[in-house]
Amino acid sequence: MNLRDLHYLVALAEHRHFGRAAEASFVSQPTLSTQIKKLEDELGVALVERTPRKVLLTETGMEIARRARGVLAEIDEIKAIAQRTRDPESGKLRLGIFPTLGPYLLPHLVPMVREHFPRLELLLFEEKTEHVIRMLREGALDVGVLALPLHEDSLHSEFLFEEPFVLAVPELHPLARRKGRLKLDELEDENLLLLEEGHCLRDQALEVCQLAGAGEKAGFRATSLETLRQMVAANVGITLLPTLAIQPPMARTDNVHLIEFAAPAPSRRIALVWRRSSSMSGFLKRFAAIIRSMPETLLQPRQQVSSPMPRKTAP
Repeated sequence: MNLRDLHYLVALAEHRHFGRAAEASFVSQPTLSTQIKKLEDELGVALVERTPRKVLLTETGMEIARRARGVLAEIDEIKAIAQRTRDPESGKLRLGIFPTLGPYLLPHLVPMVREHFPRLELLLFEEKTEHVIRMLREGALDVGVLALPLHEDSLHSEFLFEEPFVLAVPELHPLARRKGRLKLDELEDENLLLLEEGHCLRDQALEVCQLAGAGEKAGFRATSLETLRQMVAANVGITLLPTLAIQPPMARTDNVHLIEFAAPAPSRRIALVWRRSSSMSGFLKRFAAIIRSMPETLLQPRQQVSSPMPRKTAP
C-alpha cells in the first residue's frame, strides 16, 4: 500500500466515477482502476461495487476512504510544517469562505494579503458553512472565514470583526420615508425575504426576525444575496443586507433604499477558523491580524446608507 493508492481511493470516493476520479488524479482511467484493484487484492477485501452506470464504495471501502483522508491530511501537515519552517510566508494557503461574505470581503482582503505576503499563493474556495467545516476537518482546507458561533471542538476560531446588518426596502415602501435609524421593533409584523436553507445568513436573519416579531415572506427563498437585492428592487419585499455587501466596489442598486438600525444593531460576528492541530497556527494568527487591520469605515453602514426619500407633494 502506498500514498498514491490512497489518493486514488479518496478521489473515487469523492467522484463515484472512475473517469472523473482519474481525471482529478491526473492519470488514465485504466491506471486508476488497476491500482484500486491491486489495493483490494492487498487488503483482501472489496472496496468498490462496480455497476454499469455508477461506482459505489462498499461499507468497508467508505470507512477506509474516510481514514485515508485523515492519513493524507496528516501527510499534508508534515509537508506544511517543513514548508513553514523554511519560509512561513510562502507556499499555498487554502481558504474557504461562505457565499454571503466572500464576494464582499475578498475585494478588500486579497490586495492586503498580496501586500503583506507577496509570495503567498492564496487558493479560494466558496462553499456553504457546513461544507467549509467539513473540508477543514478533512484537511482539504487550511483555514476558513466563518460566522460565529461554531460548535466544533476540533477547530480554533480567531475573532475578526462584527458586521452590522442594514434593512433594504423599495424606495416607495413606507419605511423608506422615515427619518433616523430604525428600531428593531419597527419590523414587527413585517415579512422579510430570506435565503434558502443551508445559508448561515438565513439563520442569522431568522434570529433577527424572532427578536423583532417579524416573519418570513412566504413562497420565496433566494439562492444568493444578489437575488435578494434584486427582489427588493423589483418591489417584491424587504430584506437584511450585511454591511460589506453595500460598500464599494459593490454598485448601488436602483429602487433599493438602505436603512441603518439603531444600537444595538443586529449583526454577525466573523472569525478566522482552523484546525487546532494545524502547524500553521502562528502564521494564521498573523493572517487574522491583517484582516482585522481593514479600514473601520468598511463596517460602518452610514457610509452608504441612503438619506430619507422626500415625500411627494401634490401639484
